[in-house]
Amino acid sequence: MLHIYIFADNEIIEYDGELASDTLVEFLYDVIEDPVENIDNERELKGFHNMDEVIKLVGYFKSEKSPHFIEYDDAAEEFHPFVKFYATFNPKIAKKLKLKMNEVDFYEPFMEEPVTIPGKPYIEAELVDFIEEHDRPTLRKLEPHSMYEIWEDDIDGEHIVAFAEEDDPDGFEFLEILKEVARENTDNPNLSIIWIDPDNFPLLVPYWEKTFHIDLSSPQIGVVDVEDADSVWMEMDDDDDMPTADELEQWIEDVLSGKIDPDDDDDEDDDDDDDDDDDEDDDDDDDEDDDDDDEDEDDDDDDDDDDDDDDDDDE
Repeated sequence: MLHIYIFADNEIIEYDGELASDTLVEFLYDVIEDPVENIDNERELKGFHNMDEVIKLVGYFKSEKSPHFIEYDDAAEEFHPFVKFYATFNPKIAKKLKLKMNEVDFYEPFMEEPVTIPGKPYIEAELVDFIEEHDRPTLRKLEPHSMYEIWEDDIDGEHIVAFAEEDDPDGFEFLEILKEVARENTDNPNLSIIWIDPDNFPLLVPYWEKTFHIDLSSPQIGVVDVEDADSVWMEMDDDDDMPTADELEQWIEDVLSGKIDPDDDDDEDDDDDDDDDDDEDDDDDDDEDDDDDDEDEDDDDDDDDDDDDDDDDDE
């Protein structure tokens, strides 16, 4: 397998994404950007709020020369460019973000409210530890530049996977329901849903449809075994409305409790194999019986021939 490493300043960054030129070039542009982006006005603040698909942090500091900002910047280099770090030195912007001096908020993807990292002011190691403990979001989007890294981060060998086109009306509606369920269950450490927008992976759509036996022209959600790609998908009729948040949450609870398990298909396959073996054994027994009958008939014919020979001798 090909491994790509990027050496930037004092950091070594491994690229673990799609091997496409446009994706790799876009990733390289992200790498050469500063690890921390400054928010200094309303327009930049709006852009910050609109970026809800990634893990992001924002902190309020006195200046770029502040020792607390330097610790924050050092932590940003450890996760750049996969985790987005923002900072403001503007008291008005900090007030809108509800940030106190030297305080940092952590935003999970698609969550409306952040979590304030406890223990300010922070040193680099404390920020790194907090991020590493919270780097598996409840709902995360599969991105071309990190698709393999995300797929390898499974829970007990399984992923809950949702396919939905954001630009499609049904896909958008389903995604909003999915976000609602994720927000209600964000404190559950065993829940992590991968959202895949098929429009971002056009070459993989035929493979996914063939492997999972699903139609990606409409939204889908299922649980997938990462080793053998066995899967179970929630039944959704194209002609009906999207499932409600309660219905979707119940289905997810059944997955987490083991009531819905892709490995059950393996058990059924094993049963089918056993049935096939039994049928083969029955066929073998029938063949043996037929052979025995043929041998008995041959013996009877030999006895008849012997009797005829004895009669000829008597004459």
